[in-house]
Amino acid sequence: MSELSTAPVIMWFRQDLRIRDNPALVAALGHAKVIPIYILDDVNAAQDRIGAASRWWLHHALSSLGQSLDGQLQFYRGDASEIIPSLVTHYGATGVYWNRCYEPWRLARDSQLKIQLRARGIAAHSSNASLLWEPWQVLKKDATPYRVFTPYYRRGCLSAPAPRQPLPAPTLHLADCEPSARSLRIGDLELLPRVGWDAPLRECWEISEEGAHRRLDDFVDSQLDDYRDGRNFPNRANVSRLSPYLHFGQISVNSAWYRAQAGANYAGDGAGLDTFLSELGWREFSHYLLYHFPQLPRENLQSRFDNFPWITDAEALSAWQDGRTGYPLVDAGMRELWLTGYMHNRVRMVVGSFLVKNLLLHWHHGEAWFWDCLVDADLASNSASWQWVAGSGADAAPFFRIFNPITQSEKFDGDGDYIRRYVPELSALPKKYIHAPWLAPEAILSAAKVVIGVDYPAPIVDIKASRARALEAFAHTKNVG
Repeated sequence: MSELSTAPVIMWFRQDLRIRDNPALVAALGHAKVIPIYILDDVNAAQDRIGAASRWWLHHALSSLGQSLDGQLQFYRGDASEIIPSLVTHYGATGVYWNRCYEPWRLARDSQLKIQLRARGIAAHSSNASLLWEPWQVLKKDATPYRVFTPYYRRGCLSAPAPRQPLPAPTLHLADCEPSARSLRIGDLELLPRVGWDAPLRECWEISEEGAHRRLDDFVDSQLDDYRDGRNFPNRANVSRLSPYLHFGQISVNSAWYRAQAGANYAGDGAGLDTFLSELGWREFSHYLLYHFPQLPRENLQSRFDNFPWITDAEALSAWQDGRTGYPLVDAGMRELWLTGYMHNRVRMVVGSFLVKNLLLHWHHGEAWFWDCLVDADLASNSASWQWVAGSGADAAPFFRIFNPITQSEKFDGDGDYIRRYVPELSALPKKYIHAPWLAPEAILSAAKVVIGVDYPAPIVDIKASRARALEAFAHTKNVG
């Protein structure tokens, strides 16, 4: 350390809560001893402040990171634009290092902060730690952004320079200094719920950097080969469940990209690997869309949907949120979300389609509920996915693609095991009737101790009639915009 500056630098952790493959941390340690900090900035986040389930995850992720940093991670709460400069002055820091985030409010804040710090002669250095390709790296030949995924990924990303290799964990040299008077204890961030709704979540996740790498290793070693087809079945362990770790940066997407390639079983046809890498590409595309179209979380990317005749139905929305729609696959998904902070991706598409098409409720309602309930809630992925389901986004599913929750259930949960896990009141029904229990003969229902409308709700809409209503509503968007 003799060649490094004697004055410290600040390492500002954000959505990069890890030691391994952390470019900003490596850069900071290359200049001086480091003061590690985290700031919960709900001031600048405003309406995009993270939801309850994500705050729960964040608490445990910060606790784990703090242990990795020998208990020297400092916690702050408030406007980072004001806190960072004050800490620079307090510690006589010569630089501030962080990894980039791409939400519009963060980009605006960070840009102004860089200007402010550099005007004082303070180094302000940002790195890419969360994307394989920067959003401005991948453009069409006319220098405009892609709006369709396949050419973006196949023609744009895969033709660009390969993603950087992951960095090893650096040797930590932390500054020996007392926390400032403004620093808080982690509990002061008030990230945990005041009531115990989080108890079921604790059994589902190992929230640590090491836990993230174990999850990746288990997926690559045991599930990647069958990922292409197996990922469609919600009762199988064939999805990576890496999304919350990637969102909070407990593992880097670069690590996932190269670990999957290194561990793939090439004795097969490579379809599982190609599909998984393509899913990482979808994650990139969501951030890409948010960067180039910052209105993505609020406005329809296809303006013709501004004319869509959404309805208001608080009772139907509540039934959907609570998993009381009368459609077992939909209800199982919504209950999985509440109990685990997560929902299988195939089921996400089904419950999303049901909300915006069968119930004709605005995708904003779904986006807001997922934002509060998902541990992997991500502004880019959440808004891009809901616009995809609604048909209003870039490269969106055609509106007339309306997922039938009964046929989806029969095809992807044929034995009804996923439904039985999350809708236990139907567990005694035979698989023939568990997908549409209201069609079961009275004797079957009686034997299973199920009374429709009492033990389990009757369907809140008719699938055939609601599909016809949705297509009629879609006609309002034609020749508009």
